Amino acid sequence: MEEQIRPRIAQLRLDELLEELQARIDAARGTRDRVHRLLEAVLSVGRELDLTHVLRRIVEAAAVLVDACYAALGVIGPDGDSLSQFLTVGLSEGEISRIGPYPTGKGILGELIRHPESLLLADLAAHPASHGCPAHHPVMRTFLGVPVRVRDEVFGNLYLTDKRGGEGFDADDESVIATLAVAAGVAIDNARLYEEAQRQQRWLSASAEITRSLLSGSPRSRVVEAIAQRALEITGSEIADISVRAQGGDGLRVEQAAGLDADTRRGAPVPLEGTLSGRACTSGSPVITGDLAGDPRLSAGPLSFTGLGPAVAVPLGRTAGPIEGVLLLARRPGEPAFTGREIGPLQDFADQAALALELAERRRGAEQVAMLEDRDRIARDLHDLAIQRLFATGMTLQSAARLIDHTGAADRVLRAVGDLDDTIKIIRSTVFGLRAREREGRPGLRSRAVSAVEEAQPALGFAPRLSMEGLLDTDVPEHVADQVVAVLGEALSNVARHAGAARVDVVLVAAGRRVALTVCDDGVGIPAQGRRSGLRNLAERAASVGGDFEVAGPPEGGTRLVWSAPLGT
Repeated sequence: MEEQIRPRIAQLRLDELLEELQARIDAARGTRDRVHRLLEAVLSVGRELDLTHVLRRIVEAAAVLVDACYAALGVIGPDGDSLSQFLTVGLSEGEISRIGPYPTGKGILGELIRHPESLLLADLAAHPASHGCPAHHPVMRTFLGVPVRVRDEVFGNLYLTDKRGGEGFDADDESVIATLAVAAGVAIDNARLYEEAQRQQRWLSASAEITRSLLSGSPRSRVVEAIAQRALEITGSEIADISVRAQGGDGLRVEQAAGLDADTRRGAPVPLEGTLSGRACTSGSPVITGDLAGDPRLSAGPLSFTGLGPAVAVPLGRTAGPIEGVLLLARRPGEPAFTGREIGPLQDFADQAALALELAERRRGAEQVAMLEDRDRIARDLHDLAIQRLFATGMTLQSAARLIDHTGAADRVLRAVGDLDDTIKIIRSTVFGLRAREREGRPGLRSRAVSAVEEAQPALGFAPRLSMEGLLDTDVPEHVADQVVAVLGEALSNVARHAGAARVDVVLVAAGRRVALTVCDDGVGIPAQGRRSGLRNLAERAASVGGDFEVAGPPEGGTRLVWSAPLGT
């Protein structure tokens, strides 16, 4: 009996040994396969140079390596206390939409931000930092979190939940993800260096383009448009606005806009208080926000930034003098916040843009001086040549009239002499106006009207047609001329912001004892229930100088605005 039992015992022991050996072989094979998958993941992540693709590869590889149902990578924002970007695996677009906005770093996600160390949990809800999940969020139980470091900086965190099969994450899973996090840090650093080099090259090319545009004699409006467009493209922004000091210096005005709804922002006022551009202008340094639409500190002004997230406002120029302009850039919600790595080259480009605008302004000043010199020459020629010849012609005709026997013919000659006298008076008034304005060091109403029309061109997107008649520089009193220019600027701004017009005609006439300004456009007209505050301002300006104001919708469509004032007020 004993002899029969012994072989059975030996067989059992052999079976146990074989089973243990098979288990070890399977474990070794599993470890080998996991190491192979880890190496493949590291190579896959390191192959990419585009940062967005790198981040996506990292979170996808993490989910595969530990067989997790859900995985996410949270990028820590510039403030160091919240998440500025959140990439997920395991959730469909429909589920993401139902859940709502991405997390910002509260609860258990914030625990890794505050304490950047690996965190392994068997029950997510049992942790003191857990605040639960929002509505429509899938229930998650097991959790593994590992920080991702780039050099000595914590770039973000990997979050993994619910291992397939219902098992919990173990130390081996933690070790694998920690190893992936190290490789991810290197890949992110390489991608950022490559991205910075590419961006720097694009900034240099943009600066060179702006310089060439200036040297080739391009108008200011085209240069400003190129600055906004290049900044929009290089930073991957949704909008780009360039705001400059408004007349009077009590705020800013959007001179050029690019990107989403650009036409609605051109020409819009930007207060110095309660706006991102205003804060950059007053502080003289870049200002950033993680949520342009929802930041309660930035609710002033008529502009709405719904649907926009991270934003930066950079002053144009950092000289000792006042800041004359601001470049505003904003991205969509969920996209990366603007970091110091981006703002440095952006500020350099803004300085270059400010220099370009200053050169354009100086060139414009030189052209103005040349125009004034040309006016002086014209005035001399009119006085010394044209007036003398007209006077001599008039005297000749007056003498000849005595020799004409036909009464009707003599009267016609005398009327012609009277017309010549009136012409001489007009020319003398024009000469006086040209020279008087130059001596006083301020432009006349004609040149101010031309400047107002030119300033409105970027906001309109086309050049308005301008026609002027009469002795605008001599007969129109200074305080009335100031009102005319203000009304013209406000009228063109209203057209740019509300009319959607493709053509604007401006007529400025000084005739008899009145000056009249007419602005016609072919836009949508004035809606019956639309805001009337702008029109009230124009009417009040007319009343302040004893004038009249009327606005109508012509039968052919659009709007016709007529503002007039007496010259003797």
